[in-house]
Amino acid sequence: MAQVASPFFGSLAAILALAFSSSIATGQTAAANEPSSAPTANQAQAGTPAAFDPDAWRITATSYAWAMSVTGNTTARGQTIDTNASFIDLLQKSDSLVGFMGYFEADKDRVGFYTDLLFAKLGFTAGQTNYRNPIAGLRITTTGSAGLTMQMFIVEMGGVYELYRWGESQRSFTAIDALGGFRYWNISVDATFDALINADFSHLHIERTAGIAIAHSGVMQWVDPLVGVRVRHQFTPGQQIFVRGDVGGFGLGSSFSWQAVAAYSYAWQFTGYQIAAMVGFRALGVNYSTSGGIDAAGLNEILYGPIIGVSFRF
Repeated sequence: MAQVASPFFGSLAAILALAFSSSIATGQTAAANEPSSAPTANQAQAGTPAAFDPDAWRITATSYAWAMSVTGNTTARGQTIDTNASFIDLLQKSDSLVGFMGYFEADKDRVGFYTDLLFAKLGFTAGQTNYRNPIAGLRITTTGSAGLTMQMFIVEMGGVYELYRWGESQRSFTAIDALGGFRYWNISVDATFDALINADFSHLHIERTAGIAIAHSGVMQWVDPLVGVRVRHQFTPGQQIFVRGDVGGFGLGSSFSWQAVAAYSYAWQFTGYQIAAMVGFRALGVNYSTSGGIDAAGLNEILYGPIIGVSFRF
């Protein structure tokens, strides 16, 4: 009985061992042919970009210069002075034409917030200003010098929400953003006329000569609510263009204010961040006035001109 069972069990063991060895070899071959979800050493060295993470913060910090021209009028101490000066004109007179200008934005998924700072001190000479005649029938001729100095500190803060996006890829897409926030204005004006004035009331046959000076207007400050929209188009991960417009004031701060900006940027990619050069055009307009009388003050100006800057993106 034992002699019969021994050859049988020996053959069975040999068959099971052969089958087990075949299954191990098959499993190793399949594992070798199946692609791995983890990156290989060669892939890591090739610098394959990581997948886009919508939950990660995207931060942009920009320092820019605005070569602004000015047109409109300014009221100081009840006297209105028309202004019309190009960037070159202001460059010859202003103490701080460019001043400090910076923009910061942080976004996460569809939502973000931003702030924009602007400080500048503009100087207007006699050839860039025109004293508006305050009395009907009065003809004024002047000799001497006249001028206007305007110091501006403007802070804008608000939120951003991406309404819609076209394009499946993060490399190239078009997006529309809604904007909402406020813009704080702090404007100081010095309007001076150190001149010899000849006043002629021709119909009354009265003629007088005297000197006149219009002094410091004080600080005008107010807050404008604003709403706007921005359209962004990314050609490649390093090239982007955007167009933005907003309106504000609505009688709650100024009577009305508006802004339009368009810019193109080109970015260079580094490990973990980008550095981008930016060029564009910006226009900012406002119509603000206080109550009438001898102390009346106001600003009805349009600031416009090219912008150029550099951005750091993380």
